[in-house]
Amino acid sequence: MAGSPVAFPDGNRLERIPKAGRQLLARDQPSREGSSATSRLLKKDLPDEQPAAGFDSLEKIVEIRTALLEILELVRTVASPDATILQFNVTKEREARVALETAFQQIEVLKDQLYKENLALRDEVDRVSMFEEVVGTSQALQAVLSRVLKVAPTDSGVLITGETGTGKELIARAIHKRSRRSDRAFVSVNCAALAPSLISSELFGHEKGAFTGATQRRLGRFELANDGTIFLDEIGELPADTQIALLRVLQEREFERVGGTRSIQVDVRVIAATNRNLEAAMANGTFRPDLFYRLNVFPIEVPPLRERKHDVLMLLEYFIHRYAKKVGKNFGKIDKRTLELFRSYDWPGNIRELQNVVERSVIVSSDGVFRIDEAWLSRDFRQVPLRHRASENTEGSSSPERQIIEAALVESRGRVSGPKGAATKLRIPPSTLDSRIKKFKISKNYFKLG
Repeated sequence: MAGSPVAFPDGNRLERIPKAGRQLLARDQPSREGSSATSRLLKKDLPDEQPAAGFDSLEKIVEIRTALLEILELVRTVASPDATILQFNVTKEREARVALETAFQQIEVLKDQLYKENLALRDEVDRVSMFEEVVGTSQALQAVLSRVLKVAPTDSGVLITGETGTGKELIARAIHKRSRRSDRAFVSVNCAALAPSLISSELFGHEKGAFTGATQRRLGRFELANDGTIFLDEIGELPADTQIALLRVLQEREFERVGGTRSIQVDVRVIAATNRNLEAAMANGTFRPDLFYRLNVFPIEVPPLRERKHDVLMLLEYFIHRYAKKVGKNFGKIDKRTLELFRSYDWPGNIRELQNVVERSVIVSSDGVFRIDEAWLSRDFRQVPLRHRASENTEGSSSPERQIIEAALVESRGRVSGPKGAATKLRIPPSTLDSRIKKFKISKNYFKLG
């Protein structure tokens, strides 16, 4: 406590304190009888008189400084219990600060992980899948499933090709579910649905302030799919700069967020899909050959529904049960003409078109009988007599389907795609029309000459 004499245990060390230092200490000691041995020791050999000015020489200042340092050393050696408590509190405070910083770091990691899982879950809930499982027993479908079973356990990249509506995403999900990554995220990205200026941000994320409107950091789809699978649908629609960034991810397993400088390592299996002819896209310079060969490690082609005629009625039964249960209806039988239409129709929109027709028919059908309206099918299909549609398509020049295609090619002067192309006039995808032209061995150059 202040004002109380300090008992120093080492008398020999006190003897070594210069006289000037002992004089300073003596001034603070109480002048009463019975003072301690320490007080008497400090007063020993002090001069009888001390100049009022005192310590005006450099030598005495040095002596005083030396004495004060010695005193501080003694105080440090003989620490009071309060000093021990103070040191203990400082140590505890330091440990608490370190623990708090560690907790904050763990919270940030968990926060990012929760964000990833939340986005993936929200995407899964909002996504309206074509159907939950593979339906069909046709030979063409079984060949595809056989390839799925072979490639699924590996980490090889897969390129799925096929017309729109054939179920390419369903095949991608089947690969993921049978892989060692099945317990991790499956992230689906439709490249054709994203604006070219936002594709990089969507795939790789961005930092706060990277561009106008970037008010906070955002994780990209590749980070969300880390240790899992990312499905890049319509890969042929990627712009050139994004193709370069994607190639780097496939080669080096790392990328940078938009506006960032730090490389981020990822372990993601990439499955891509397209309904475009990527080899033709490489030829005209819209798709990079090196990216194509990186993606096309294991190709799988999904057949169109017209090549799976034996699966049509099975799909019909499946979707009737699915949508009838959803709206609370029960159908005991299917209209006979409806069965004939389903068997004879080529389904240019593939399974997605069949699904939509069934859902629409379930809503309007009543009396426990399922039937469809022929007006919902393709206009050109309705112009052909049913007896011709019900039979197998022929490859001769008298085939009604060939005549329809040739008439459309005459009007478009041999052009298949584009606003004025034959596919637009027939209201079918260009890839579908191309396959039919090849089947009937029709020469498009003939129609270009008029």
